[in-house]
Amino acid sequence: MRCCGIDWSSPDSGRRAAASSPSPNPVQPQPSPAQPRRITVTLNSHQVSVALVQADPDAALPSPFTASISGVADLAVATATELCFAERAEQAGAVAASAAIVVIVPLDFPQLAGKVLVRSAEPRQVFFTMAERFLPPQPPPGIHPAAHVDPAAALGKGVSVGAGAAIGAGAVIGDRAVIGGGVQIGADVQIGEDCLIEPNVTILRGSRIGDRCALRAGAVIGSDGFGFAWDGRRHRKIPQLGRVVLEDDVDIGCNSCVDRATLGETRVRRGTKVDNLVQIAHNTDIGEHVILVSQSGVAGSSRLGTGAIIAGQVAVSDHVTVGAGVRVGGQSGVTKDVPAGATVFGTPARAMKQTLRELGALAQLPELLRRVKRQEQALTALNRRLAVADEET
Repeated sequence: MRCCGIDWSSPDSGRRAAASSPSPNPVQPQPSPAQPRRITVTLNSHQVSVALVQADPDAALPSPFTASISGVADLAVATATELCFAERAEQAGAVAASAAIVVIVPLDFPQLAGKVLVRSAEPRQVFFTMAERFLPPQPPPGIHPAAHVDPAAALGKGVSVGAGAAIGAGAVIGDRAVIGGGVQIGADVQIGEDCLIEPNVTILRGSRIGDRCALRAGAVIGSDGFGFAWDGRRHRKIPQLGRVVLEDDVDIGCNSCVDRATLGETRVRRGTKVDNLVQIAHNTDIGEHVILVSQSGVAGSSRLGTGAIIAGQVAVSDHVTVGAGVRVGGQSGVTKDVPAGATVFGTPARAMKQTLRELGALAQLPELLRRVKRQEQALTALNRRLAVADEET
């Protein structure tokens, strides 16, 4: 089911894609079964055996077939040297119309003349694996002359530091980390191995970043939480003395903010992915493998359980607990605790089915008002006639 731009079906993205021998084609059976052929695709000069492929016997393709693949693309815009994928047999028309020659397809995909079809039980995952080979290379290790690294900072092996970056005293940068241009890393920050810190990210004092984390351009980690107390005359700032901890494999999107705790920690647990323009307030605890979509916000001291999905523009109030596996539809307002596994939508957020029924009823309200008005007019006319009849009698 889809709602508010989110696919609510349960993903199983943890399984590894496995290339598989094709099954006989149920849509366009061949007069005699063709022998599967192992093809080799050249990806940027790297020979990669991608799968056992059942090529159309009428395609006049050499065996083994070797294609020079220059990149990956969508079916609609691909060239003959770009790799594509299709997830459903119903996309056969789009594949046939595409200029792409090599296409990763599901096992039940029909044969198509002139195409080399790489069959897999999970074509999307195989495509992603291939697409990773076309990622741009990381900058070479070294410190740019225009960067500043405090003498009391410690850099691991193979670290790259870009122009204009500044690394404060006591900071520790793990092996093979990439620190982009203009990045500001405060005192006593710790960054793990194989992290990517994109340009203009700010990581303030004492923050802890795990291994293989990616902080996208403009993200701010460890800024003061929004804490003020009215003292009778003014809003007095509450000292923010805690820190931020991002566990391993966390991704923070562009211009997103994770505020430091007032006391203790603001923690984002391993595997969580945060979109652009997301606010995570002080002392929150974001569980493992959570998804936070753009323009959502989590207020102070709230808890999100493992695997929760928070759609775009969702607001989670302070001191709220959202259970494991909860799915919250776009633009919802979560004002109270949500039990594990629930799917909620609306403001205030409530069971999605209930909200959709209410919205359906609300859509009927104009017609109901017109019907009530007509009935009132009919009753008024009837009362007048009754009054006239009473006077005549």
